[in-house]
Amino acid sequence: MTATFSTLISADELRQQLDSGAGVRLLDCGFDLADPQAGERAHAAGHLPGALYAHLDRDLSGAKTGSNGRHPLPERTDLRRRAGAWGIAPGVQVVVYDRQGGPYAARAWWLLRWLGHHDVAVLDGGLAGWRAAGGALDAQSQPVQPLLPYPDLAQAMPTVDADGVLAALGRLRVLDARSGERFRGEVEPLDPVAGHIPGASLRFFKDNLGPDGRFKPAAQLRAEFEALGAPARPVVQQCGSGVTACHNLLAMAHAGLEGSQLYPGSWSEWCADPARPTAQG
Repeated sequence: MTATFSTLISADELRQQLDSGAGVRLLDCGFDLADPQAGERAHAAGHLPGALYAHLDRDLSGAKTGSNGRHPLPERTDLRRRAGAWGIAPGVQVVVYDRQGGPYAARAWWLLRWLGHHDVAVLDGGLAGWRAAGGALDAQSQPVQPLLPYPDLAQAMPTVDADGVLAALGRLRVLDARSGERFRGEVEPLDPVAGHIPGASLRFFKDNLGPDGRFKPAAQLRAEFEALGAPARPVVQQCGSGVTACHNLLAMAHAGLEGSQLYPGSWSEWCADPARPTAQG
């Protein structure tokens, strides 16, 4: 029986899957918030053989209203249609990767899990890890046979909205995946207000990685998240716009700590309403 992967997959494990003819669907999710076309250009220059490109704004986010954050969740109907166009159906092993340490790949991982697709994993170490393991890149685009929209399954990953967070402040463990200087309100390059949700704790997503760019061992991740009080209380994961928070969700899932809720709107939605409380420091 072919092994399946639902959190992380190493470059060597991916190579074994590809060599076995297991029919892996690869998605390149590389992105640059400062240059939204950079990931697509990098994909065209070289990607894992057979990989398709998933664009954060077009494919992995929904329509912005000005008050629902910078990267709102796509409509499930739209995401189901997109997954089918990528050739993803129940039982297909999907591997997602990026070049930025995993945040955009983690967003794709979370979204597919949200649809109910279990067999999706992030390539540990991303494109750099693939190259370090001797993996080749390909600049050719390969057509994929589109499938029907992904089946309409029950939502498999929990979410919470701004009102839910506000109503439960003090009873939740809110983890913020942004950098320390943004969390403390010392700088804010993307959103109109600096600071964080009152009572939130900092867990910079890059702290999930070791010096080699791969995720830390599961036992170490578990200890670090438990030191933050997770999962002693219900955990809400947030960041600037609901993207890097998925990195913490992935790290916790890999550590065996399932069940965190994603606040999709995150700080960009929260701070858009001046009636919501904010904190600094």
